[in-house]
Amino acid sequence: MLSTQSRGQFMSLLLLALLFVAAGINHFVNPGFYLKITPDSVPWPLAMIYLSGVFEVLGGIGVLVPNLRRAAGWGLIALLIAVSPVHVDMLVHADRFPEVPMWALVARLLLQPVLIAWVWWTAVKPH
Repeated sequence: MLSTQSRGQFMSLLLLALLFVAAGINHFVNPGFYLKITPDSVPWPLAMIYLSGVFEVLGGIGVLVPNLRRAAGWGLIALLIAVSPVHVDMLVHADRFPEVPMWALVARLLLQPVLIAWVWWTAVKPH
């Protein structure tokens, strides 16, 4: 039987994995959305969208495998940092996204450090 702490950690890992696997799959299901928000400075945007989707799926699965968890967590943190400029670019060029309220653009950017902290706390930090 799992302790309350172990159950909580397992649920956090499971939710984290589901989030990243779903987000990664969405890169393949809806690449047009990601193309629209990818800054012009990103080379080979479609390839980068697919590549980030692959890494999200792999990281999401990896956090569920005890021997891979830490490496997968660091990989997800690196990915979250790498894609943060997309959120900054969206905020700076909010006029390109009139359908997205300003509060959502700000929230999207502020969510990045929250996700990084969640990944670190759940998958990287020694327990």
